[in-house]
Amino acid sequence: LLVILIRSVLVQAYHIPSGSMEDTLREGDYVIGDKLTYGTQIPDRLPLFKTKLPSFRMPGLTAPQPGDLVIFEFPGDPTKDFIKRCVAVAGQEVAMRDRVLYVDGKIFPEPSGVKYTRQRGSQALRRDSWGPETVPDGHLFVMGDNRDNSHDSRVWGTVSLDRVKAHPLLVYFSWESGASSWKLWENIRWRRLGRIE
Repeated sequence: LLVILIRSVLVQAYHIPSGSMEDTLREGDYVIGDKLTYGTQIPDRLPLFKTKLPSFRMPGLTAPQPGDLVIFEFPGDPTKDFIKRCVAVAGQEVAMRDRVLYVDGKIFPEPSGVKYTRQRGSQALRRDSWGPETVPDGHLFVMGDNRDNSHDSRVWGTVSLDRVKAHPLLVYFSWESGASSWKLWENIRWRRLGRIE
């Protein structure tokens, strides 16, 4: 019961299954999410089960701001949790021109972990130039830091604040799943343990 209470109200562990947030978070990272900062749904889902329980929204200490990392229920499948970066909040106008992100007409200050993997101009996609779009009330516009390898608000739209579950605090474990070493400790990425930058 204590574990369920802590997991429901205080913190929860999350796994990063893809490279959509590289280099900020990498595939194989395990993250502790703080549920008090943004508020969360209580009791949410039972541990080890995907069954959604009747719940209420616990108010948070603050709302996500542009630049913050957020953990939320994927709008297309509430049993999956995603981690992305909030780039715009309700009422803000967001657009991209030739891979430069603008919020309210100003260049968004990209964190150091943001990257593009394709050559500039190689295959024009909606991801490179789009908008402007205005974020509706009670929603966030989120994007992965690995811009060319992330399905995010550019694809499936904004995220309701009701779906926000936690604020990622730190990487508590990191595992190189494709490593070939039979010595398990050599597959642990020791330098990634600790605070998320």
